[in-house]
Amino acid sequence: MPRTTDGDGTPVPQRLLAAATRLFAEQGYDRTSVQEIVEAAGVTKGALYHYFGSKDDLLHEVYARVLRLQQERLDAYADSDEPVQERVRAAAADVVVTTIDNLDDASIFFRSMHQLSPEKNKQVRAERRRYHERFRALIEEGQRAGVFTKEVPADLVVDYHFGSVHHLSTWYRPDGPLTPQEVADHLADLLLRALRP
Repeated sequence: MPRTTDGDGTPVPQRLLAAATRLFAEQGYDRTSVQEIVEAAGVTKGALYHYFGSKDDLLHEVYARVLRLQQERLDAYADSDEPVQERVRAAAADVVVTTIDNLDDASIFFRSMHQLSPEKNKQVRAERRRYHERFRALIEEGQRAGVFTKEVPADLVVDYHFGSVHHLSTWYRPDGPLTPQEVADHLADLLLRALRP
C-alpha cells in the first residue's frame, strides 16, 4: 500500500483503517456508511477508493492485518529450534495476546464475517485455515515425538484452543482482573495440560 500521508503524518490507509475499526466496533459494520468513515478519517471518498475498493475491502483488511501478524509470529515460533512443547506454548500464548491487543478487530470480524462478499469470505477462510494448519502441524510434531498424547486428535486440540481465542471479545475487559499475558499464560497452560501423555 502506498504510504501517502496528510498533514499529521499518518498514512492515509492507516487513518482509514483506524476510523473504520472504531466505527465498526461502535456501530456495527452494516450501520456504518462510507461517508462516516471518510469524515472520521479526514479524507475524501476518492482517497478511500484509491486504497480500498469498497467498504467490504476495509472489513477484510481489519481482520487480515491481525491474521498476517499472527501468521508471521506463528511461523517464527514454529521454525525456531526450541523444544516442541515450548514452541506450542509460546504460539498458544501469542495468539491470545495478539487477539486481546486487537480486540476491536477480532470482535468486528466475528460479528461481521458473514457480511463479506463470497470471494473475500473464501479468502479469509483460506488464510485462517493456513494458520490453523500450521498450529496443528506443531501439535502433530509433538504427538509423533511422544511429547503430546495421541489420544486426542490434533484437529480437536486446535478447535479447542481457537474456540477460546475466538470468544475473548465476548468476555475480556482491559480493566478486568487479568492482564493479556496472564490470560494467555492460563490458556496456554490449559492447552499443554490437555496434551500431556
